[in-house]
Amino acid sequence: MAWAQGDVLLDGLIKEALKNSPEIQASASRLEAAYLRVPQAGSLPDPMFMVGYQNEGFERYTYRREEGAQWMFSLSQQFYFPGKRGFKSEMALRDAQSLEAMHELIKLKTIARVKELYYDLFFAYQSIDVITEKRELFVRMEDLALNRYAAGKGMQAEVLMAQTEKYMLMERIEMLKQKILSLEAMLAAVLGRQDILIPRPNAPVFFPYVMDEDKAVELAVNNSPEIKSRKKMVDSAQAKHKMAKLEYFPDFALGASYFSRGDNFFNSSGTSPFMDMWSVTATINIPLYFYWKQKPAVKEAQAEIHQAEREMHSFKLMIIAAVRDNFSMLRSAEKLLDIYRQGLIPRSRQFLEQTMSSYATGSVDLVSVVSRVNSLLDYELLYWEKLVEREKAIARLLSITAAGAAKGENGE
Repeated sequence: MAWAQGDVLLDGLIKEALKNSPEIQASASRLEAAYLRVPQAGSLPDPMFMVGYQNEGFERYTYRREEGAQWMFSLSQQFYFPGKRGFKSEMALRDAQSLEAMHELIKLKTIARVKELYYDLFFAYQSIDVITEKRELFVRMEDLALNRYAAGKGMQAEVLMAQTEKYMLMERIEMLKQKILSLEAMLAAVLGRQDILIPRPNAPVFFPYVMDEDKAVELAVNNSPEIKSRKKMVDSAQAKHKMAKLEYFPDFALGASYFSRGDNFFNSSGTSPFMDMWSVTATINIPLYFYWKQKPAVKEAQAEIHQAEREMHSFKLMIIAAVRDNFSMLRSAEKLLDIYRQGLIPRSRQFLEQTMSSYATGSVDLVSVVSRVNSLLDYELLYWEKLVEREKAIARLLSITAAGAAKGENGE
């Protein structure tokens, strides 16, 4: 970024936001839940255990007395057709990886958001300083106007004009103070704080952003979490398509049963004529209604693949456009900064000093002085505005190119 040796205050706010941001914490929990769904998706259905009793007649309990009376126990387990479990797991895994990429995006956007609010907060404070300085000029002009009016060399309207301009600047200062409170509240929300005690931001130091536009576009396309997320969604849709094709094939279940009929205590020989029984079964489902179920499911999966691919392409174009847009703002701001710093501001100050001296001697009227003060005020505010706009554009570029989370690069 464009900060000399890094801004300690800004770095601290970024670390605090990455640790405490409610949005990041919610995303982390959502991501954890997504990965916990992966083993669930690939597991077998729970086995089924059955216990039952069969009696003969309604008059009495006939277990061990009648041949058909028995206790029954069975255990069954359903198995998917080979390959289905793998695709179910893959779908859940790709969805989790997509969320992981979006989690990284949220962190990048949080960093960019902290920077933008930080720069806006700096600009509000700096604007108050600039306006306060110009207000002091109007206080001086008010004194000069009063002295000229008392000496009969000026008009009362000039005194009123100087006072009006002074109060108008005081109004702007109060509005900026209210804006500072709003920005501090928004920044505190991003940081996960309840208090809004934010120290005054440090002044930025201009450093060149040396990465060219084509390199930034390449980084954005290769590193963007949004594109990575969409790629995982394409992979998930492809796994769903393969899974849908396997639904043409049946699943099956294996079962084992045991029937206890017990000894016959009424048999005088002491042996039971009723033997316990057991059985083994296998069942399969028949995809009989494939024309209304499996076939449309395959087509649905194909449509979802196309949708995911189109969305990925759309996001790629949007990201490229965002890079170029921010580069345009960055380079435009740099050119304007040179114009203000090297041309308009120093010349406006020089012209103002000459006009103030001329007014003191009565060579010009107060309207000319007010015009020069307001012009200088506008140029100075525009200078700081463009400097902040440049830093915000760099912050967004670092976010879009995924270069701001781990490295905090200067675009090198």
